[in-house]
Amino acid sequence: MKLSLVLIVYRSDSSIAKEASKFCEEVLKAKNIKSKRIESDFQKDEIEKHLCNSKVQPNIGVVLGGDGTFLKCANALADYDIPLLSINIGGNLGFLTQEKDFLFDKSFIEILENEEYTIDFRNRLNCNVCINGPSSEKKIIKSYEALNDFYFKSVEQDISPTNQIQIEIDNEKVNEYKGDGLIISTSTGSTAYSMAAGGPIVHPNIDAMIINPICPMSLASRPIVIPNTSKVIIKPVKRSTGEIKLWRDGSKCMTIKESYYCEIKKGESPCKIIKFKKSTNYYNTLIKKLDWKGDLSQKN
Repeated sequence: MKLSLVLIVYRSDSSIAKEASKFCEEVLKAKNIKSKRIESDFQKDEIEKHLCNSKVQPNIGVVLGGDGTFLKCANALADYDIPLLSINIGGNLGFLTQEKDFLFDKSFIEILENEEYTIDFRNRLNCNVCINGPSSEKKIIKSYEALNDFYFKSVEQDISPTNQIQIEIDNEKVNEYKGDGLIISTSTGSTAYSMAAGGPIVHPNIDAMIINPICPMSLASRPIVIPNTSKVIIKPVKRSTGEIKLWRDGSKCMTIKESYYCEIKKGESPCKIIKFKKSTNYYNTLIKKLDWKGDLSQKN
């Protein structure tokens, strides 16, 4: 890969990530590669402002932080066709990040230049928050993109209210979930909140969506895996008390009022993730993250 401009995004509340970004900047400068260094304060929209005002787009984005920083960065760059290289700085081994050794031994430059990597195309989810107009025409109030998941939980925090959510798949009413909430996840996000809520692990190369209730009141409410070509409609049940809030990838979006509904489907553009061929593979990451021991009966 020919590098002329690299966008460096580092975790804003981490002094380790900030120092790592300066180191990365110096390594690139020694190779006569220009870079732009930005902290990940996504409330200020600094990344979007820079890209909108820049005449030259970066060849890649280097994200220094953990999976959370990468998710926010990926969503901020959803409208730009920029491959992202995420390097784990200051956190545990992540599913979306490469080991920090590639940065500090400076080998990441040679790996990129020699194209010793693959690009994973990870599907996103799109969520349109809609309301029916006077003639039953759909009006989109707000639209969001997520790499991991969308989920719905009660607005109230002081008590633990249950909420009731109706779900339709491809125009067919499937179920009403009553409990703490509902997660709609990509295969990439299957190892995030969905897994913590008891959902299945789905390999990221499988084109699927996971629908997973959060602490349902009925044992009949089980996680299901559906094709990611499906269209999922989420509606608050009108007889349910309290409002629900929409979240994406761990960040608050908006309150879903009684008259609103959410239309969730596969996003139009995937996220491009740079994966080094020498890095830890998916199954080894699972083994390390989940502390799998194998057959304990065979061990002394």
